[in-house]
Amino acid sequence: MTTDIVHWADGALLTGEPSGWADVTNPATGEVTGRLALASEADAARVIASASAAAREWGTTSLARRTQVLFAFRELLNSRKDELAAIITAEHGKVHSDAMGEIARGLEVVEFACGISHLLKGGHSESASTGVDVHSKRVPLGVVGIISPFNFPAMVPMWFFPIAIAAGNTVVLKPSEKDPSAANWLAALWQEAGLPDGVFNVLHGDKTAVDALLTSPDVQAISFVGSTPIAEYVYETASRHGKRVQALGGAKNHMVVLPDADLDLAADSAVNAGYGSAGERCMAISVLVAVDPIGDELVARIADRTSTLLIGDGGRAATGDEKEADMGPLVTKAHRDRVSSFIDSGEAAGAKVVVDGRDVAARGGEGGFWLGPTLFDDVTPDMDIYTQEIFGPVLSVVRVKTYEEAVALVNANEYGNGTAVFTNDGGAARRFEADVTVGMIGVNVPVPVPVAYYSFGGWKRSLFGDTHAHGTEGVHFFTRGKVVTTRWIDPANRPEGGLELGFPRND
Repeated sequence: MTTDIVHWADGALLTGEPSGWADVTNPATGEVTGRLALASEADAARVIASASAAAREWGTTSLARRTQVLFAFRELLNSRKDELAAIITAEHGKVHSDAMGEIARGLEVVEFACGISHLLKGGHSESASTGVDVHSKRVPLGVVGIISPFNFPAMVPMWFFPIAIAAGNTVVLKPSEKDPSAANWLAALWQEAGLPDGVFNVLHGDKTAVDALLTSPDVQAISFVGSTPIAEYVYETASRHGKRVQALGGAKNHMVVLPDADLDLAADSAVNAGYGSAGERCMAISVLVAVDPIGDELVARIADRTSTLLIGDGGRAATGDEKEADMGPLVTKAHRDRVSSFIDSGEAAGAKVVVDGRDVAARGGEGGFWLGPTLFDDVTPDMDIYTQEIFGPVLSVVRVKTYEEAVALVNANEYGNGTAVFTNDGGAARRFEADVTVGMIGVNVPVPVPVAYYSFGGWKRSLFGDTHAHGTEGVHFFTRGKVVTTRWIDPANRPEGGLELGFPRND
């Protein structure tokens, strides 16, 4: 039995008049579990109107009241996160522990946003000029749109909407068509937490829904995460329509292993960062740069570890001697086939297939979208498996002779999202931090996603716009500054007669 998944506006489900329906599947079985309403232009207009109607009242609601709602949402989410994790696993395919980790990272941003009263404090200068005071404040934008990808249906929206709502904005969230149910669950949770109707809305659909957000005069800002070509389109289109934009794009993250590194730690980290969540992470390590002479030993250790991974249905509870699967399926059959075609391409180009995930024996449905961990060695920078963002469990090893070659490889890449270095030499690590042109860097940390009170985002073609997600930059993105200059004339010193046409005196 399938479920109809429809928009959320004005605090309720909105059936509307969809332009069509799209199937939602369980990736571990291939079974169609839901039918998603694809927004028509009229549907999109109704959802945006809901956010617009609520914007004035929510924007002038006291910081104390907004914070109360944030705290209530945080407590509800923390107590019911297992429910959300089950929804994520059923539609995305990631294993339960991965889904719980995703929610935990999103909760960090909610907790950060609970301190919004402190984060929105302005400045004040008394007697900046004679009888003149100046103060600054940050005010909400109004309606903001969030367009999120399939790989983190809860965490990525939570990079944005807790801060946006805490700052006094209303939100329209457009989730991925592949795993949309988490968004509706979050909308209902916000309502239970006491958020007024219209402040958090969900618009489902395809390009029609996206374009409505990018072009609507009622939407003031867009936050986007997805592939670089779409990020570029979102940035150009929304900017042309006068909106503030942060569009986070693709990545090709390198992990550089220096000869003095702890190779067991490096191998464990490469498996975790390359194959966790089936490699469907913008911060996944997809290229391992082995600096001579440790290539052979490192490749052998990684291959050894992949043989212990259990690929299976993340929604299947472990019983008896069974353990939870380490890695689930890919999100759709089309995506699984695309990733598999990259393995074919790498093999044809001459890369050595050390571990082949195409014929994986998975613990799950025969119709599941399975692909096991794949490890390539002797990869060169001209190969498709190196140049393209694969977004799957494929790890490519590139061998170089020197540290300088490794850094040059990282810096030559068009993306600048994340990179890591593994070494026991503090001086080498410090030099690496200075040398690489990448936005997020890990030292013996393979996936350098910052905590919520720092900002997330890359450089080069991994980010379009000036502002990163969450942290201080996130607060600035979802607010704009006002400066108020005030003059009160002291009656005892009021000048007699005539007009004052000059600037205030600086006596």
